[in-house]
Amino acid sequence: MQEIISRLDGIFRRVFEDDSIKVRSEMTANDVDRWDSLSHIAMITAVEKEFGIKFKLKELVTMKNVGDLIRLIEIKTSS
Repeated sequence: MQEIISRLDGIFRRVFEDDSIKVRSEMTANDVDRWDSLSHIAMITAVEKEFGIKFKLKELVTMKNVGDLIRLIEIKTSS
């Protein structure tokens, strides 16, 4: 899990153009200034590319926070 968080730190910092971002499980879009619908799509695309995975629409709409994203990455990369 720590490796995933470390890789997400880099993605979030690039996408949201903020080198001070530190990914936390409870983090939501409300916690990041530049997190809007467009940057959300860019972040999801970057995550899919970084981890070599694809999310289904149903998975994306059920995510409530970064912890949910981390769990989905763990599931998709362990199979």
